[in-house]
Amino acid sequence: MEFGVVVQTNPPASRTVHLAKLAEQYGFEYFWTFDSHVLWQEPYVIYSAILGQTHRIIVGPMVTNPSTRDWTVTASLFATLNELYGNRTIMGIGRGDSAVRVTNGKPASLKELRESTHVIRELANSRAVEYHGAEIQFPWSTGSKLDIWVAAYGPLALKAAGEVGDGYILQLADLDIAEWMIKTVRDAAAAAGRDPLAIKFCVAAPMYIGDNFEHMRNQTRWFGGMVGNHVADIVAKHGSDGAVPKALSDYITARESYDYNHHGAASNADVDFVPDEILDRFCVLGSAEQHIEKLKALKELGVDQFAGYLQHDNKEETLRVYGETVMPALREHIVAKK
Repeated sequence: MEFGVVVQTNPPASRTVHLAKLAEQYGFEYFWTFDSHVLWQEPYVIYSAILGQTHRIIVGPMVTNPSTRDWTVTASLFATLNELYGNRTIMGIGRGDSAVRVTNGKPASLKELRESTHVIRELANSRAVEYHGAEIQFPWSTGSKLDIWVAAYGPLALKAAGEVGDGYILQLADLDIAEWMIKTVRDAAAAAGRDPLAIKFCVAAPMYIGDNFEHMRNQTRWFGGMVGNHVADIVAKHGSDGAVPKALSDYITARESYDYNHHGAASNADVDFVPDEILDRFCVLGSAEQHIEKLKALKELGVDQFAGYLQHDNKEETLRVYGETVMPALREHIVAKK
């Protein structure tokens, strides 16, 4: 299993760069950030600073969307970073949440998600693509490589992930839901004539090393609210019967409002509707041993990467324990002499 870190690009930007360097030092392979240009700082500028001060770690958004930038601009950003620093970028993409809602927009259609994924992938992989009736290609880009992982919850979005994604991002760590989602994406890939086992699977959820569960839950309750935004959209469109697992649709019945000014923050006051049971299932909380147990179960389901959110008050210690204890337990052990 590989490991990533997910953060918001809160100022100062040097703090984000520091966390990325620390994550690399502790052995994380990926450093993801939110991409919401009004709420937080512009991530692509910060990626350049991170890549310039690290050696191995791969950076990218979790997640961007097809609406806030022209697709060719997004592709050019990645291809430029790859030319400068080697192929150390990755892209998560979804229909859009905070980045579009804060500006009174709405999530992109699944058609736009599919088409943008294709256009960005071709250009950012130094290939030509048809765009607005013309065949275009970056004449300055050679050998650039970019994988695009699709984030999704609803049945139609999961289908799209299986059809066009190099990987799939599930933003919660519930074992039963993960098993259902992975099967749904793989079935969609197989139906589209793709190799379902070639799709990578990433589970992203808050990770907090500690022993005070009341405190840890209060620090991560924002996550249940964030997931609830997406689920509310699905329920509004498809109803609560069958579109998503009951474990997802049931807990949002008490959801009333949501203020994006506190999106993803431990101080979010609009998430009291999220019960402790959901946090225990959606997040990875507790001792190193409890983290290892849950991550091993996710690995057995076919999860290739766990990416842990760090929007809480125990960032450095959680990174340290992961580097020294948790990640080694989930990796292949090689001995010097047999």
